[in-house]
Amino acid sequence: MSIRNYAIALMIALTLGACATNPFGGETAVRYGQITRIDTVEVDGDKNLGWGTVIGAVAGGLLGNQIGAGNGRTVATVAGAAAGGFAGTAVESKTKKQTAQHIFVHLSDGTTVGITQPASDLRVGEKVRIEGNGNSARVVR
Repeated sequence: MSIRNYAIALMIALTLGACATNPFGGETAVRYGQITRIDTVEVDGDKNLGWGTVIGAVAGGLLGNQIGAGNGRTVATVAGAAAGGFAGTAVESKTKKQTAQHIFVHLSDGTTVGITQPASDLRVGEKVRIEGNGNSARVVR
């Protein structure tokens, strides 16, 4: 397989791994409440591109190159590199655990929500606001 095919496969794997939500989205919801409980938890590391992505893409490209001939081999190489890059990113994030907090907030409307976020100096009893929704929700002072 030529260097060109490896380069194409690596570029595709890196591009697919970089697919993420836009951090500069539009408006977000803000809710107010009081922290009732904080649990320390371990979470997977960030799914950023790292050596796991690169090694996975190269290994996947090499394995894909063993399949077929001609254009079929090229397609298999690119698909193998993309799958390998994705798998490498997932494995790397699983091996880099991070300490986080699962924070329970009793909201002013009477409901309680739990949000997991990076560890901070927030304390039980503090009045806080929750910015954002879903996976982007964060508890802040």
